[in-house]
Amino acid sequence: MQSNRRTFIKSLSAASALVATEGIAKPFGAPAYIPNLMKISPNDKIRFATIGMGIQGNFDTQSALRNPDVELVGCADLYSGRLEHAKSAYGKDKDLFTTRDYREILARPDVDAVLVVTPDHWHDHITIAALKAGKNVYCEKPMVQHLNEGKAVIDAWKKSGKTMQVGSQRISSAAFKEAKRLIEAGDIGQINYIESNNDRFNAIGAWNYSIPTDASTQTVDWDRFLGDAPKRPFDEKRFFRWRNYKDYGTGVAGDLFIHLITGVHFVTNTLGPTRIFSSGNLAYWKDGRDVPDLMACIMDYPKTDQHEAFQMVLRVNFANAGKINDVTRIIGNEGQIEFSENNLIMTKKKLPVAPGYGGYDSFFTFTEPVQQEFVKKYDAQYPADTRTSEPVKEVRFEAPKNDDPSAQHFADFFDNVRKGSQGTLEDPVFGFRAAAPVLACNESYFEQKVVHWDPITMTQTNATAPTSTKKKKLASTKAITNKA
Repeated sequence: MQSNRRTFIKSLSAASALVATEGIAKPFGAPAYIPNLMKISPNDKIRFATIGMGIQGNFDTQSALRNPDVELVGCADLYSGRLEHAKSAYGKDKDLFTTRDYREILARPDVDAVLVVTPDHWHDHITIAALKAGKNVYCEKPMVQHLNEGKAVIDAWKKSGKTMQVGSQRISSAAFKEAKRLIEAGDIGQINYIESNNDRFNAIGAWNYSIPTDASTQTVDWDRFLGDAPKRPFDEKRFFRWRNYKDYGTGVAGDLFIHLITGVHFVTNTLGPTRIFSSGNLAYWKDGRDVPDLMACIMDYPKTDQHEAFQMVLRVNFANAGKINDVTRIIGNEGQIEFSENNLIMTKKKLPVAPGYGGYDSFFTFTEPVQQEFVKKYDAQYPADTRTSEPVKEVRFEAPKNDDPSAQHFADFFDNVRKGSQGTLEDPVFGFRAAAPVLACNESYFEQKVVHWDPITMTQTNATAPTSTKKKKLASTKAITNKA
């Protein structure tokens, strides 16, 4: 599908059209960055374009459009079928601009914001290019693919003055907000342990997405898709099931751990762990993928002004043929909170002051005189009111029927765009602090080592030298494709 260049050129001034056309015509030259000089008033529509019209790209577009006073004006993807689908799904009453080259989206002065919903290896490049072009950015999780890419995105965001939101939408749900309120109120005491899991057992859940029958080098821009990933012949599985390959995705850690850890960071106000270790294997989906389908990770969180030190354990199992109950459980010394996106159960259980004696205890091994002396001292130290605990209390919370976390996450983004604010719920600093530990999980798994991380400075303290096959370039030599 060729982009509608005639419509595109007409939408620019003569000078801007010349610059944009020259920049796009040079596949190996620097892209044209045309600042967005439009100011958005509270009464204006926010015009956005989606870069990457795969599964999540469509879901994000639909979620964004559930907000008032926003308009989709363009789409980019590297598979022509998805551009045709976008025209049919979103352009029935208008001439929706579509293109294979995301730089044409960035060059349009009528685009206020872009949704970056691409394979993970493109997130940093397109985000930085969009910010330089004066666009507000909504970038899907994880914000970057590798630990050494986060600070460049943060720097570009700070310099741009534009609004940016990272897309782990669950933290905009009512249940997550209620969990945060309960933690801040101290209802379960001091946190000491957190566990969270997200299991699956079906082919589509394991990323074996359907492949269109017309997939070929004529309908797919394979070279642009590869970008700075290792060069290889066209492979439709790698294009449409890119999550299965570490060249383009971030595996179960980047797809699912990121949701779990983002939620925990939001609820506990933590900055992140200092020590990360993961293990796993490819247990079931041995279909040519090079990422594990089973992974568990242990993370150590240090004491801060917000919380005591705690340990977190994350797990994803794509071969779980048992009962699947995906929840996050935050355990404190006075209770626990168990929550998912739609509901929450808090159980309060506080120990009595008196420790008790008898039963499976050494008391019965004492001689009778010693037992009598022990009881005398115990009674003096622990009055009757210290020997019973408060009754176990259970509090349940159900999200309202109209709770729409995805639309609400976009609402926060659009509200800050209108205000000209950088204070989104999941800004790039928060986004990278959530992404870094899960990316460290991958490094730990593939390199079989413990990763040490400084969550304050956001730097790895035992970094491995980058490999020659993954030297990052600017987005001038690349273009974008679908997000599954």
